[in-house]
Amino acid sequence: MGLLEAGRAWARRIKRDAMTLWFARRHPLTPWYAKALGMFVVAYALSPIDLIPDFIPVLGYLDDVILLPALIWLTVRLLPPQVLAECRAQAEQWLRESRGKPRSRAGAVAIVALWLALGLLLAWWLHREGVTWLNG
Repeated sequence: MGLLEAGRAWARRIKRDAMTLWFARRHPLTPWYAKALGMFVVAYALSPIDLIPDFIPVLGYLDDVILLPALIWLTVRLLPPQVLAECRAQAEQWLRESRGKPRSRAGAVAIVALWLALGLLLAWWLHREGVTWLNG
């Protein structure tokens, strides 16, 4: 198996495990902390808006290549083996039948809210520092 094929297999596993988390969030045997982290990860993964926009050189792709797979891996590790097996089977069936991925409006809203909060925090900080610079 070549490097390109290994990369494609890894990407398919990441996609499958993201969908696994989608199904695990409603499974009754999923612990609350795995559900909470899983909902965040799934909302972010399915959000059409990235935390770090892709047009930012290098950093724009770090969330897609490092952060998201790491969060998916961590959340999958929190699932009980029975839940993981059942939800992976559901995810594999869904991927075979659908070929697409659902979108999360809640994820998009959360990312926009996070950017707005960061912008407001930055504006507040700049205002505070600006006042300090003027008085200093």
